[in-house]
Amino acid sequence: MTRKKVLKTALCILLALVLLGAVAIFAVDAYVRTSTSERIITAEQAELFTEADCILILGCKVKENGKPSDMLRDRLDVGLDLYARGVAPKLLMSGDHGQKEYDEVNVMKKYAVNAGVASEAIFMDHAGFSTYESLYRAKEIFACKKVVIVTQEYHLYRALYVAEALGLEAYGVKADLHTYGGQAMRDVREILARNKDFLSAVFKPSPTYLGEEIPIWANGDLTNDQEV
Repeated sequence: MTRKKVLKTALCILLALVLLGAVAIFAVDAYVRTSTSERIITAEQAELFTEADCILILGCKVKENGKPSDMLRDRLDVGLDLYARGVAPKLLMSGDHGQKEYDEVNVMKKYAVNAGVASEAIFMDHAGFSTYESLYRAKEIFACKKVVIVTQEYHLYRALYVAEALGLEAYGVKADLHTYGGQAMRDVREILARNKDFLSAVFKPSPTYLGEEIPIWANGDLTNDQEV
């Protein structure tokens, strides 16, 4: 076989592998979305639940001035509405507090307290560094069995998929109250994130931190690290 033919064959194999990889990525993305879509429900449907342990609000960006970003504020508002409807007796705020200067969960808890929710009803997961870790810790640290997850719709599919894989009974209520800038880029990144957490759901790696159990039926102030 001539050098030219070898290069041509190698290129064809490479292109075939790239095409196969792309097909696999989009197939996993479609599977995650279709397998969880029926568990995305309305607030009215969520009111029918009587045994949800908590409303799990997933964190996201906090502004430099310490205020929730638009997406986070919408998640909080939807979560607070569900709490007011009696969907669950506790709120679990799960987000990134890996650095002293960046703290999603205290911002989230203070927002809920300012809205009139009792501090002891609000738990904070300071080590919810990713969607997978938030769900893992909800089950293993906070002893949750049934949760209602609140985040934007594009994110709910992955969260619900991970929850089911980890043994949580979970339903999701979407928090798309506004249009958010940069959503097209988030949608593209989410395809890859769904593939990553598809693998996480298979291999179930331990999160960055575990620790002692703080059951969700206890006092949420056990998770406080500062005055609320």
